[in-house]
Amino acid sequence: MNWQRQYAERRSAAVVDVSFGDAGKGSIVDWLTSQRAGAPETGTVVRFNGGAQAAHNVVRPDGRHHTFSQFGSGSFNGWRTHLSRFMLVEPLSLSSEAAHLASLGVDDPLGRLSVAREALLTTPYHAAANQAREIARGRGRHGSCGLGVGETMAYQLANEHDAPRVGDCSDPATLVRKLARMRDYYVATLDGKGDGAMYPGDRAAGALFDPTSVPDPAQLAAVYGQFADRVRLTDDDYLAQLLRNEWVIFEGAQGVLLDEWRGFHPYTTWSTTTYDNIETALRESGANADPLRIGLLRAYTTRHGAGPFPSEDTLLTRDFPDQHNGTHRWQGIFRAGHLDLLLHRYALEVCGRTDVLALSHLDRAAQMGSRLQTTNEYVLNGRSIDRLTPGPFTDLDYQSSLTQILQTVAPVYESAGEDIPALVERTLELPVAITSSGTGTQHKSWRT
Repeated sequence: MNWQRQYAERRSAAVVDVSFGDAGKGSIVDWLTSQRAGAPETGTVVRFNGGAQAAHNVVRPDGRHHTFSQFGSGSFNGWRTHLSRFMLVEPLSLSSEAAHLASLGVDDPLGRLSVAREALLTTPYHAAANQAREIARGRGRHGSCGLGVGETMAYQLANEHDAPRVGDCSDPATLVRKLARMRDYYVATLDGKGDGAMYPGDRAAGALFDPTSVPDPAQLAAVYGQFADRVRLTDDDYLAQLLRNEWVIFEGAQGVLLDEWRGFHPYTTWSTTTYDNIETALRESGANADPLRIGLLRAYTTRHGAGPFPSEDTLLTRDFPDQHNGTHRWQGIFRAGHLDLLLHRYALEVCGRTDVLALSHLDRAAQMGSRLQTTNEYVLNGRSIDRLTPGPFTDLDYQSSLTQILQTVAPVYESAGEDIPALVERTLELPVAITSSGTGTQHKSWRT
């Protein structure tokens, strides 16, 4: 199958990480968009989940490096960015990211950005509450990035009509009112004086939450108003127009194994990391689009932050540190392990249809040599486990039971061998269409 031709004929693709994240989504999106660089018709990268916690590293052949957070990773190639209503938008860090892109030669990043009015805003209040809660958990930390993404979703669920949205940035009076209510809500809730604590440990978190460390609502609203004046705010039909008229790449954030409903609770993200948001957007748009669905994984398995990781190897973590992922104040260390194809099979199963795989970090796997092993089977109390069975959708008790299993299993290892793409294809029963053996655009290629 000529997958390059498939990509060209469909004029759209979706890149989803079928790991714990950090497999190189930005690098793959940069490469896909580079194939249209300089063409009369480029396109738009649509961000469909997550928020400012994303960290998609792109290294250009000329050495320029940017960590994409909210902008689409096709920016160096002239592609525009659209933040869909499924994104959680943080205007302050977005403006800083735009400034860095401009310093690297990207022309008018904010002018090439469109944002859905219905997208939720992540504010400094969310971040402050998030950090207070995570510190209060002590040794029971969830591995949060500390940027308020989960807090944004939790607040919206508890206060649907008061949750600030991007469209409110054009209405200062409404935005000030919503921000003030949010501040007061957190003060009351975290002090245990409101309707009740949202989580265990909120009373301890209340001692750490300082609303005076955040700009007041009027100050924030003024800055957000300037943001709204610089970007294009869009309504529900905008994505349909994009899909009908130009090339579109959907760029995911985090990984399927961290999905809010399919990941291993509670060590997850408050975000839908599968294709589900894309499918919803396609249905709503009515556009006749069928993106090439690309599932991305590393040639070895990694995890950043707390949570179960059966194939973790502390010696691999020590001997092969990651260039762009290190110890993070909130997430903790970046952990490396052997290639866990059982976990990746689970991720693909809960994702639904995936057309092809992209396999990254083959150069790093080659450096590991014979030390790199693979597993497609666990043992638990003398019993073999060769499949993680997906549970009922939204059943977090079931996901917690999977977490307990993964924390106690023993992987059954065998050598990964020299031909990792062939191993992955045999085991996961999907073609590896894209391989990556380095950080740069020049290190990617279609595999036939």
